[in-house]
Amino acid sequence: MQLLYQTHSPYARKALVFAHEAGLADRIEVIHHETSPTRRNEAVFAQNPLGKVPVLLRPGLPPLFDSDVICAYLDTQHGGPALIPAEGEARWRALRLQAVAQGLADAGIAVRWETVRRPAELRYPPLRDGYLGKLVAGYDWLEAELDVDASLHVGHIAVATALDWLHFRELPDFRTGRPRLSDWFDRFAGRASMRATPLSGDTHD
Repeated sequence: MQLLYQTHSPYARKALVFAHEAGLADRIEVIHHETSPTRRNEAVFAQNPLGKVPVLLRPGLPPLFDSDVICAYLDTQHGGPALIPAEGEARWRALRLQAVAQGLADAGIAVRWETVRRPAELRYPPLRDGYLGKLVAGYDWLEAELDVDASLHVGHIAVATALDWLHFRELPDFRTGRPRLSDWFDRFAGRASMRATPLSGDTHD
């Protein structure tokens, strides 16, 4: 399999960390692609009509996108414990956590558009402030709700990769006043899957 990837994408990294945790990383060739809404990447558009990574290319089968779908597929390709619980409240807790992580990454990207990516004369501070509020509310929710002692699941991977990206982009600090979340993140960041997939580079708009 091949994974169309970007070294500074929280979504692509989530898929790759998942692959490592599932023991599948040695079956995937990682191919870096720069993508941005303002700079069309034809190779990525040829595989994903939205022109975004990650995209998982499978021999003889249609490509898969986005990170949630890729993780769900990869969870069917290994023989270890499922990283996406199949049923019951454990499933909904994991998927709910994944949704919060996705929203944090989305909000962080929106803040960057309104602070560093969009031309200064086109930025809208009230929109920036609204998304900053979502980040703070999300951090507070994680401090209270993150199931830090549960068995590893996709929600943990999504949260860890989103938080690490937010730190990488120097967005509001999730650590301040949140010792439970900070301690959990520090432990997760030491996992081999995280150390093998460091963030690097910048977006080219």
